[in-house]
Amino acid sequence: MRAFLGCLLLALAFAAQAQLAGRMAAPAAAASAPAAYDPLDRGTPRRTIAAFARAAQRGDLALAARYTQANPRAVTRSQELAGELAQLLDRYFHRPLASISDTPDGAVDDGLPLDRERIGPLRIGDQELLVELVRVTDPDAGPVWLVSSETMARVARLGAAEVSRWPERVLPSGLFTPAIFDFTFADLALWAGTLVLPLLVLPPLLRLLSAVLRRLLPSQAAAIDAWYRATRWPAVVVLALAMHAAALSWYGPTLSFRIAYARVLAVVLVVAVAWGLHRATSVLFGRAGTHLQDRGRTGVRSVLMLGERLLNVLVVLVAVLVVLALLGFDMKAVLAGLGIIGVALALGAQKTIENILGGMMLLADEALAVGDTCRVNDRTCTVEDITLRSVRFRTLEHTLLSIPAGVLAQAELENFASRNKILAQHRLRLAYDTSVEQLRRVRGDIAALIDAHPKLEHPLSRVRLVEFGPQGMELEIFAYVLTREFPQFLEVREDLLLQAIACVEAAGARFAEPAAWAAPAPAAAAGRPPR
Repeated sequence: MRAFLGCLLLALAFAAQAQLAGRMAAPAAAASAPAAYDPLDRGTPRRTIAAFARAAQRGDLALAARYTQANPRAVTRSQELAGELAQLLDRYFHRPLASISDTPDGAVDDGLPLDRERIGPLRIGDQELLVELVRVTDPDAGPVWLVSSETMARVARLGAAEVSRWPERVLPSGLFTPAIFDFTFADLALWAGTLVLPLLVLPPLLRLLSAVLRRLLPSQAAAIDAWYRATRWPAVVVLALAMHAAALSWYGPTLSFRIAYARVLAVVLVVAVAWGLHRATSVLFGRAGTHLQDRGRTGVRSVLMLGERLLNVLVVLVAVLVVLALLGFDMKAVLAGLGIIGVALALGAQKTIENILGGMMLLADEALAVGDTCRVNDRTCTVEDITLRSVRFRTLEHTLLSIPAGVLAQAELENFASRNKILAQHRLRLAYDTSVEQLRRVRGDIAALIDAHPKLEHPLSRVRLVEFGPQGMELEIFAYVLTREFPQFLEVREDLLLQAIACVEAAGARFAEPAAWAAPAPAAAAGRPPR
């Protein structure tokens, strides 16, 4: 945390120094080459059209005329032509604003002179109007884009040639009275219809499509059903928004409204696409993980779980950046800020990064997988989850143990999941009064028992006299139980030990008494009978 704060303060200091240097250098730069600034925002063709539409919507025709090559000796006529051009754009411009160049030099590959740009066409009845913009140099604002005088002359001739749009020909004329803002009742009805109708029609269509696919591909019915349940509503929202946005340009009230509303739709569309990618990622990685688990590759499945989380984080980050760009933020400043934050986080969150890298190393080495039984710090537990920074275990006491992945990568970790047999090793202590014949019989009977047991590995399993201990003669049972499940191991071991006791009793031998039982206690010397 201290390193993070220190790095942040250092970054702020560098930023302040750079800003101070920029302010000190500004007067000299201004003296050598004064920077032109256009308060009307006419630096690119797209900005000129957007600002012209906003001015016309507010009814400020004097300001709107400043975006055209107006005749200074006919101010009133120039304003009237600006209003007529705004109406033509509102009614007949059906292309997205993104089709207009947003660079100061305009589109250089359209075959036009570098100082010319064309927008449209606007189809008015049987005629077409290409709105032409020309780049001129303003004495105060520098190079700016204006609607050419030739286009304004054509607007004057086309003003009387306007024809009604299809909603005006189909819907009753009473619906075209103003309702709210720039909407008429017809606009509101079409807006609601193009938004609600796809939301009602698309779900049954997608359901029908999934049923047809399940009928055509019966072997993939489960996969089709999983994809349908996960991506149905994101697909409905994305398709409905796309259809709504495509229909918007054909009935929208004004061009300026369509510009602002298209930005809102784009933000919602990005969120919906990110939602759909998240759901699709979950299905894709889930089915791949199930397939790998069925094949016994649990380690790779855990790697997929980590990859799914990283991909979801990447989707969210990209969606946030795209939304910020759509909202008009300067992406250079945003990316620069993210770079500074990244450096600060890298220095201040070293342990976290170490844990993330440690988790990736554990998964890459397939040392752990969800469901594995392990021994960590002398505690037997089961892996419950592997996150970006830690591994969570469920202990035998059913408590949750969380260990940072960086610490776990350097610790001694014993994984029981990879074994295919479990060792059962025990020592039977027989009393020293056991005869050699009894000892041989006990050993032979237990050896025969091990050889005949179907759950014991015969070549390596054995029983031998190994030591004369302080309590008695010790027979060691060394046997591998052919199972990887611990409950089944306990059952086989219990059966083996019970039969070993029966072998001792059948031979007439007895087990050695513990030292605490064999030595006379002080209570026995006082008259209390020994145990």
